Amino acid sequence: MATQTTTQRQAAAKKATATRKRNVAKQSASSPKASARRTSNSARSSARTTSQAAKRSSQSARSTAKQATRTAARSVDAQATRLEALARQAERVALIPVGAALEARDAVVDTVRTYTDSRTAKRQLDRFERRGAAALRRDRQSLERTARATRRDIEQRTDGLRSGTSSLVDEVRTLI
Repeated sequence: MATQTTTQRQAAAKKATATRKRNVAKQSASSPKASARRTSNSARSSARTTSQAAKRSSQSARSTAKQATRTAARSVDAQATRLEALARQAERVALIPVGAALEARDAVVDTVRTYTDSRTAKRQLDRFERRGAAALRRDRQSLERTARATRRDIEQRTDGLRSGTSSLVDEVRTLI
């Protein structure tokens, strides 16, 4: 599994949080609707009966309004969290090129440091020379090995041709 950067982790966490909040807001949004329906029906029936029932109905309506307000607040909070997640992703898009440019700059600075000091430059050039010589030795050995194998193969083939031609020559001589 690939490792994540801090920005990636934070963006994923914000996105998950926004999804959870959105789901809670959806769930609680259905509750005030049903509650309002019950309150409305209750108010109609209780308005006919007594004033006490009207008070209960009024209290129930206030409770429903509070629930609706909380639901709206949750929905807004979920949207804000989703926007924060998007902002983190946008931040990542901006940070990647900056990081790449800094890496390139560091490489150039290291190279300049290496070749401005005569001792480190000589050491680096010696290292390159040794590496080149080792590569040539490897290549030379490989080339010589290939040449020997090819020579053996050609000799085997020519030996077969020689024996075949000598028997052919003998047959021609007997015919003459």
